[in-house]
Amino acid sequence: QVQLVESGGGLVQAGGSLRLSCTASGNIASIYAMDWHRQAPGNQRELVARIRSGGSTSYLDSVKGRFTISRDNAKNTVSLQMNSLKPADTGNYYCVAQTLGPSSYWGQGTQVTVSS
Repeated sequence: QVQLVESGGGLVQAGGSLRLSCTASGNIASIYAMDWHRQAPGNQRELVARIRSGGSTSYLDSVKGRFTISRDNAKNTVSLQMNSLKPADTGNYYCVAQTLGPSSYWGQGTQVTVSS
C-alpha cells in the first residue's frame, strides 16, 4: 500500500501562483506514475497532470504552459507548481499514486480557490 500526504493549496487571486506538494510512503517501489487530479463542485473529477517513473509528463490542455509537475525522488515528493491561476482552476486537488497491480491510492485532497 501507499500513503499520500498533501500540502499547499489555499486562496489566491486570479493571476497568482500556488504550489502543491505530495509526499508518498509505503510501497514506493510499486509506483509507476504520480498524478494530480481535481474536482470542482458540480463537475467530474479530471486528471490535471501526470509524471511517470521515466520522467515524462502530461497535462490537461487547459493547464498547459501554466502548471508544472515535478518530483524529488530523494524525498518521495511530487509537486505541482501552478502559475497564472484562473477562477476555473478552483477545486479540490488530489494526489494519486498509480501502482503496479494495478491499484490507485488517493490523498485526502487539498482545496484551491482562485478569486476573480
